[in-house]
Amino acid sequence: MPKVSTAPRIEPATIEDLPQLVELLVALFSVEADFRPDKTKQEHGLRLILEQPNRGRIFVLRTDHQVIGMVNLLFTISTAEGGLVILMEDVIIHPQHRRQGYGTQLLRYAIDFAREKNFRRITLLTDKISAESQAFFAHNGFSHSSMIPMRLVFD
Repeated sequence: MPKVSTAPRIEPATIEDLPQLVELLVALFSVEADFRPDKTKQEHGLRLILEQPNRGRIFVLRTDHQVIGMVNLLFTISTAEGGLVILMEDVIIHPQHRRQGYGTQLLRYAIDFAREKNFRRITLLTDKISAESQAFFAHNGFSHSSMIPMRLVFD
């Protein structure tokens, strides 16, 4: 009997997903001005999270054959909030699967996870030049902060 394909589902990423996650990040970093794709760095960063779940979680949206989206939730502590908070990164849906509601499903899953685990806040960075990205997050309850990001990068 042939296998029936199911609707995409969201679940925790596994180490076996690593090659597909790297490819999603390469696509993401190819369009972000602040980052350059580097498969070695992306794989190393993903491994650090996947191999130590106390650092964070990566959730994937998958079909029976392919990872079509991901979100990366990194855990830290906020003294301002008096508890655990999340830094959300790497929200991406494969270009062939966009505009089908999958990004919203993945984002809502991440928000529900944060609420269920009693995190106090989710912070994210989105491209300043991408009005579409900002509108997407605003539509899902995120608002601009008066804080601005600053970086010191070590090579």
